[in-house]
Amino acid sequence: MSKARPKHLNLFQIRQPVPAIVSILHRISGALLFLFLWLFLAVLQRSLASPESFDALKSSFGHPLAKLVALGLLWAYLHHSFAGIRHLGLDLRFGIELPKARATSYAVLVLGFGLTFAIGVMLW
Repeated sequence: MSKARPKHLNLFQIRQPVPAIVSILHRISGALLFLFLWLFLAVLQRSLASPESFDALKSSFGHPLAKLVALGLLWAYLHHSFAGIRHLGLDLRFGIELPKARATSYAVLVLGFGLTFAIGVMLW
């Protein structure tokens, strides 16, 4: 007699392994970078327009909300970069064993959050 399978899975009750969390965050960070691409381009255009517009942009980054947005996008960039390097290594058959996959996943998380925290301390 087989066990009855659940009809509806609650994804918040399932404990994901660390490589799965890194993969999910890689997708989320990629989506964030894509959605905020217009902001990157607008800031770049405004910063290069004139010295006055650069000074105005620089003063607007003094606002705490702007710093939080910049910090969030910085995390997205760092995490997406490190996770992308990890995925390239997996494509080349480096680190596909479970202990190495877990270690590289932890390394991506530590590097992404650690560098974001360090730059955030310098930003504030």
